[in-house]
Amino acid sequence: MKKVNFLIKLKKENRLEIVEPSEELKQSYIKKSESNLESSKILLDNNKLEESISLTYYSMYHILTALLFKTGIKCENHSGSIILLKEIFDLNNSDISEAKTERIDKQYYTDFKITKEEITEAIKNAEIFNANLFDFISKLSNESIKKYRDKFSEL
Repeated sequence: MKKVNFLIKLKKENRLEIVEPSEELKQSYIKKSESNLESSKILLDNNKLEESISLTYYSMYHILTALLFKTGIKCENHSGSIILLKEIFDLNNSDISEAKTERIDKQYYTDFKITKEEITEAIKNAEIFNANLFDFISKLSNESIKKYRDKFSEL
């Protein structure tokens, strides 16, 4: 209930709303996702681990944003978007939630240790998450998009 209340709060603040589904925005965010993951690997290869973990998360977040725009949902909050993945689409959001936590810890704090092995594992998780979400997006029909939009409107 706490998560749903948070989404309702975002709706009241006009930070979460129904918009026209956009194939163009979907494609733009998919490209951003791919670019972020590619950049993350380049950073890993050059021992820029903190930066790599951030872009690994953003690759996941951008594919999620692509899903939202494909279905005509605009969310201006990372946590809200992640909650929607579970509440509206009934998809597991634990990998992206964990990636977000790691990104915040590594981006904003200095008292951490990070290894290449951890980043490599995070990138593998992102690749799987992104592939699964891309597959989900590619299978959306007009009927399923309407169903998700109706579910969103019921919040």
